[in-house]
Amino acid sequence: MSAELNKVARLLPAPRSGRLRALPQEVSRESAAAALGSAEPAGSAVWARGCAAMAPSLLRQFLDIPDGTECHRKAYASTGIGGAVGLIWSAYSVTHRPPDSVLEGVARAGRYTFTAAAIGAVFGITSCFSAQVRGKPDDPLNYFLGGCAGGLTLGARTHNYGIAAAGCVYMGTAAALFKMGQLEGWELFAKPKV
Repeated sequence: MSAELNKVARLLPAPRSGRLRALPQEVSRESAAAALGSAEPAGSAVWARGCAAMAPSLLRQFLDIPDGTECHRKAYASTGIGGAVGLIWSAYSVTHRPPDSVLEGVARAGRYTFTAAAIGAVFGITSCFSAQVRGKPDDPLNYFLGGCAGGLTLGARTHNYGIAAAGCVYMGTAAALFKMGQLEGWELFAKPKV
């Protein structure tokens, strides 16, 4: 077990502060992939392919549940979508603005991931309950209300009324447009006509 941990420890970047001793960096990508038991080279390309494959399945899981029914499953699916978005957002944040310590990086990643997951959960619950209470499951207003509630959640998380108001309007509008496009068959990326 310690041999595998030593192999993985060599892959970690050298710490920025002088408090910890730097680890040797003589491991190549191919040997790192072999040490971790992967046939593919390690790196951001593999991670990006994984996220690209995960996004359609999460969205399909959300869209396959009829609006206004099974609110617990709808909330679970929207929480997963929000968590995935937050995870991607936190990866970009940690990559482009490196933290001073590992603990700070983990805290920032968790903050972004759990905030986005909470926004997704609030969106799913609100849009589903709105569809049940109003008795109109395929109404874009349900998605507007869900997006607005998600924006208010973001404002509560940041302790800022302006962000809450703007998040309510923009997220609600985006969600309502998404639902309108779904109902009317809009295509985000049109297929080429040959």
